[in-house]
Amino acid sequence: MHPNNIHNANYDFNALIKAHPVLSTFVYLGKADVHTINFTDAEAVLHLNKALLLHYYGVTDWNIPPHYLCPPIPSRADYIHYIHDLLTETGVQTNIKGLDIGVGANCIYPILANRIYNWHMVGVDIDPAAITSAKSNVNATKGLKEAIEIRQQVNNANIFEGIIEKDDYFHFTACNPPFHNSEEDAIKGTLRKLRNLGELTSSQNKKEIVLNFGGQANELWCNGGEALFIKRMIKQSVAFKTQVGWFTTLVSKKENLAAIYKQLDKLKAVYKTITMEQGNKQSRLVAWKWTDKK
Repeated sequence: MHPNNIHNANYDFNALIKAHPVLSTFVYLGKADVHTINFTDAEAVLHLNKALLLHYYGVTDWNIPPHYLCPPIPSRADYIHYIHDLLTETGVQTNIKGLDIGVGANCIYPILANRIYNWHMVGVDIDPAAITSAKSNVNATKGLKEAIEIRQQVNNANIFEGIIEKDDYFHFTACNPPFHNSEEDAIKGTLRKLRNLGELTSSQNKKEIVLNFGGQANELWCNGGEALFIKRMIKQSVAFKTQVGWFTTLVSKKENLAAIYKQLDKLKAVYKTITMEQGNKQSRLVAWKWTDKK
């Protein structure tokens, strides 16, 4: 993980349980006598997140509706730290404002961005239930409401249009795009993830596990998967190149980079790729902008 990520060490379950006592119900002694939780149990993961957010970031009463994505806090914090590096390299260090595309019901990127670096954020989503939940999470903790605004996208054909207003300027945009091509691919991906965690057994109800762990359709898949979504985002970002410093997105699948680079080259963008590692998982952050300078 990023060297500044507070989650580089193993979970301190004693401290987390002290902050959020309900978590103790889900903690057990696993392999090598290390405390852990069952990561296929949606309620266990939810309470782990509640404890992490309360203990490390002072976020109270964070919640999500059933069957929405429960994000891994450490990797989400990693994205924020790498964005900070990107902005620092280009001389942007104060009064930073960012835009999160697909904020989700959890509103995790705006919350972490504010709590870690005191940034102001706008989160956008097309799902009304996600918007309601995101606003609730912002309103639950003192100080977040003044720093985080939630906007709803009403046209699913648009990513930035209808969201970035005439007088807006964002130092960066962030996005964790839906990366599967279909529901079937999303289910396979979830099951593979759980097998890698060592938490999936043949006796478990796979359909129920996927429902608990998986997330909503718009969070997980779209026609063409992440490659097509990101290419569309790049194309639409041209119209807002004077209102955004850096456009960024996560890229889960390495094989999609070639198509993404081709689109960026076609539109003559300046871009860079940052590799991020969380445990055995590797992902990429692609950032682009337009400039008159070579």
